[in-house]
Amino acid sequence: MPLMNEYTKDQIKESIHSKLLRHYGVELEQATPKQIYAAVASTVRDQIMDKWLFEKQARRDEKAKRLYYLSIEFLTGRWLHNNLLNLCSTKEYEEAFAELGLTLRGVLHEEPEPALGNGGLGRLAACFLDSLATLNLPAMGSTIRYEYGLFRQRIVDGQQVEVPDEWLTYGNAWEIPAYRDAVKVRFGGRVCENWMGGKHYVWLEDTDDIMAVPYDLPIVGYDSDVVDRLRTWSAMLPDKFNLQKFSAGDYNGASEENDSIAAQISKVLYPEDNTYNGKKLRLMQEYFLVSATLQYALKDYKRIHGNDMSLLPEKIAFQINDTHPATVIPELMRILVDEEHLPWEEAERITRNTVAYTNHTIMAEALEKWPEKMMRETLPRIYQIMQELNRRLCQKLFDRFPGEWDRIGHMAILAYDQVHTANMCIAYSKATNGVSQLHGDILKRSTFADYYKIMPEKFDAITNGITPRRWLMLANPALSSLLDDAIGTGWRKDAMELERLLPFADDAAFIERFAQIKHENKERFARWINRHQGLVLDPDTMFDVQVKRLHEYKRQLLNALHILVLFNRICDDPNYTMAPRTFIFGAKAAPGYRRAKEIIHFINVLSAKIAAHPRASQMIKIAFLENYNVSTAEMLMPASEVSEQLSTASKEASGTGNMKFMMNGAVTIGTLDGANVEIADLVGDDNCYIFGTRSKEVEAIYASGAYRALDIYETNAELRRALNMLFDGSLTPENPKMFEGLFRALVFSDNGGMADPYLVLKDFGSYQSAQRRLGNDYLDRNAWVKKEIINVAKSGVFSSDRTIKEYNDRIWHLQALVQK
Repeated sequence: MPLMNEYTKDQIKESIHSKLLRHYGVELEQATPKQIYAAVASTVRDQIMDKWLFEKQARRDEKAKRLYYLSIEFLTGRWLHNNLLNLCSTKEYEEAFAELGLTLRGVLHEEPEPALGNGGLGRLAACFLDSLATLNLPAMGSTIRYEYGLFRQRIVDGQQVEVPDEWLTYGNAWEIPAYRDAVKVRFGGRVCENWMGGKHYVWLEDTDDIMAVPYDLPIVGYDSDVVDRLRTWSAMLPDKFNLQKFSAGDYNGASEENDSIAAQISKVLYPEDNTYNGKKLRLMQEYFLVSATLQYALKDYKRIHGNDMSLLPEKIAFQINDTHPATVIPELMRILVDEEHLPWEEAERITRNTVAYTNHTIMAEALEKWPEKMMRETLPRIYQIMQELNRRLCQKLFDRFPGEWDRIGHMAILAYDQVHTANMCIAYSKATNGVSQLHGDILKRSTFADYYKIMPEKFDAITNGITPRRWLMLANPALSSLLDDAIGTGWRKDAMELERLLPFADDAAFIERFAQIKHENKERFARWINRHQGLVLDPDTMFDVQVKRLHEYKRQLLNALHILVLFNRICDDPNYTMAPRTFIFGAKAAPGYRRAKEIIHFINVLSAKIAAHPRASQMIKIAFLENYNVSTAEMLMPASEVSEQLSTASKEASGTGNMKFMMNGAVTIGTLDGANVEIADLVGDDNCYIFGTRSKEVEAIYASGAYRALDIYETNAELRRALNMLFDGSLTPENPKMFEGLFRALVFSDNGGMADPYLVLKDFGSYQSAQRRLGNDYLDRNAWVKKEIINVAKSGVFSSDRTIKEYNDRIWHLQALVQK
């Protein structure tokens, strides 16, 4: 039974009044909206604390194993509404607000969007924490407390402009400083060593030290006793204020952090790494996160379990979320060998059995590599440990592949003046998993095929998931209520029960109500985006949506070129008609990714061109959502009817946006890539639209290099015309060649590489055919709504609860905490 810490309506009202008076010296009538939000958040936080204390005490009493989930980002979304939902207290707070003259929407509006993440990697990590707490599993997420996040996106004259995301201006009502757990992280310096009493002692001198100060954020499980935590680390220089300089009048020099790279560690997520200092800052960020987390984890381990390090694999699990936290391996070795004075072999055994690695990509640029010189200078002791790890690994590889130096070099940790972190993660962890069944297969047969040959037991595939709390219950309350009426409330605890919805796909009354809710959600989103961005959307049009990070392999350009072809048809043929459609895009491009920013500009130029055409604007509208984030997604997913999942097959490890769309009833049009493969298997060919080159064909094209995009350009007249418009002045008469770079990248090889490397032109015809089928099917409204219902019914397998259970059964082996 959950702890009895629910607040009544009257207790909530009393607490809000009391906090406004004690914290701000004002009554409700004089309080600002931000003060009211802070008072409400503080009230909810008080309610959480009983469960927070239970988790800490139960973990100690039970000597429970704990997971540390290390991720360079956590895209959490706003906390207040989600916490109310998981506390099962939304109704009481809404009643209290009504009597206080407040609204839930008004209070929620004042909460800033946390800037701790950017894309699918971070959102997945946030969903995992929600499920871990819901399943009563003891866990701590670890990341950096970014002051400015990635950036806040503005669209100015159709182009992306980056401005600082100052989300901490008014503080963070949810975080709890844990100053006693602050630790020192050391960079640079020189390695010293000595033998004393038969033991080898190693230490660092003349280092540049940074203090890592932790701030904890409560992670509330749904209807659960457990509150896990997300720990964010903030970087501070140990002596950041020089009183002597200040007293001497050197006011600028008095702040020691003015020009220090180290002082920037917790400023920005993903600093640009196209310069030496930018790359070095990224390396320092990653080690800062890792070292701070491991120092705390081992201190906490000793408090509960004592000093016997041999038990570490039984009491701690470190999960590396992609290669960013890869230095967990040499850092754990450093602590065990240098500080705990364990023999190397014992330290290696403990490390191998404590650390696990999740791979999120097969793309070469995302498999992190570092210049050896940078690693040696920035982290000299870590580099030494990597050298020894590499020496031992290469000896084993030589025994397995004698004389095959190229293969061994490809598998080594240190090779060709680079540090290959993915190889280290595989060689010295207990498990390596892909994040969809297809992705896991590609890792085995291609990306890490040589490792799979010698360590097959390490490889697995655990398909990603999303939390149904935020992405269905919170985001889509009307549909959630309809599901309760139709199949009961069991799905709220077990998403697999959504499959009981299947018989209702043929129920006329249910179809009608489902369609009504979808339309109401479209109206709700249209009102919301009009308030926030001034866009005017027509809810009676089809909402066709592609929202994700802007990258060429995700192929927003394929979508946009198809829209341009439709536009040309409308202009050329006065009899041409189509179901009116609103194409919705949302994406950020990395600041230094010129091609991605060009695609954003092209989409917005095309939007303006269509809007200016009297007839085309009646059938097509393009809406580009500025600064797309979790709060926008919560409004958009329930309103979406078509989910565009267009990645080049074999490039998208899994995707999670596809799952959020599916759980809210949108129908997928996509390639057989990532989790799309599993979506297609679940719903069948009649309830999704699959197109394009398959993953093995893509791999064969890359291997042969025989693909000629120019052939497609020359033979497809509609596509050729659209491509010519990129440079002939049709779109931008004031600057005819504005998008010539996009044209050349698609049609002609660049610097000896393959033209159209992400196969946009190759898949265009297949995509066009799938879109034609989709458009025709949409006209039969009952048949279309049936497809949406089937998608919801089959989405339960993509609950992150299922994902976490699989990780736990196969890798972590945590025990759920129970109330005594």
